[in-house]
Amino acid sequence: MNYRHEFHAGNFADVLKHAVLVRVLLYLRRKDKPFRVIDSHAGAGLYDLSGPEAARSGEARDGISRLLEGADLGDAADLLAPYLDAVRAAEIGALKPPRFYPGSPLIAQSLLRPQDRALFCELLPEAAQSLRRALGRDYRVKTVEIDGYAGLKAFVPPKERRGLALIDPPFERRDEYERLFDSIGAALRKWPNGTFIVWQPVKEPEIAAAFCRALAAQAPDWLRIELQVEAPAPGRPLARAGLMVVNPPYVLEEEMKIVLPALAGALARGPGAEFAIERGSAEDHEA
Repeated sequence: MNYRHEFHAGNFADVLKHAVLVRVLLYLRRKDKPFRVIDSHAGAGLYDLSGPEAARSGEARDGISRLLEGADLGDAADLLAPYLDAVRAAEIGALKPPRFYPGSPLIAQSLLRPQDRALFCELLPEAAQSLRRALGRDYRVKTVEIDGYAGLKAFVPPKERRGLALIDPPFERRDEYERLFDSIGAALRKWPNGTFIVWQPVKEPEIAAAFCRALAAQAPDWLRIELQVEAPAPGRPLARAGLMVVNPPYVLEEEMKIVLPALAGALARGPGAEFAIERGSAEDHEA
């Protein structure tokens, strides 16, 4: 499938990915020691929800717009507040509905401390230039025009030894899963204690599940998270997306048990909205 982010910015899959990203970053901030963020497919940084691509899909209306317009999040409100604050910080003026949505680099940048660093990989020169403009002059961040998988191989382990790598490719190539699996395996061998957040659209559940099983077999500790906003059907927009978090913070599973039911309720597009959480280790998989 082709997952061009201009069409999908701010949709339910972004909400899931970025909510988890913020929770992991907040956990890393608990210690004074510096950490590094590596984003393998960084994108353009800031997305205009009134632009032709986003307006054509309208997916943000059933995603971030619902949360910003006051959807009932119950017990998850406090856990999601830092994510929503990061989204609001990217807005220009108090617009309703929101016009701009930040990509993961801007969300990560908003949570960096003076001692932390971030490295953003983006292969397309135009997107990389847009990202640099969106990030502004900030000594803590750097944008590199490089293939994300090559960047992941080249830039781990970071000198800080603490941190996370976010891998969310566009799934434009037939061999995307093979490249994804190989690059994560190589990165894990070089940085076994790093946290890896791997995003995937769940269009073909059998393929997605096979990838998760294969990754779980070589991951020291992992958390699988999926969110579905309606029963999938041919011809409809993406209805299910997931994350595999390798070496997750110990608190993340319990946080997701609060966050995911709230998101499933707030972002449901129709019958069949649900979520899934599974935690394990390579040893569990072998058993």
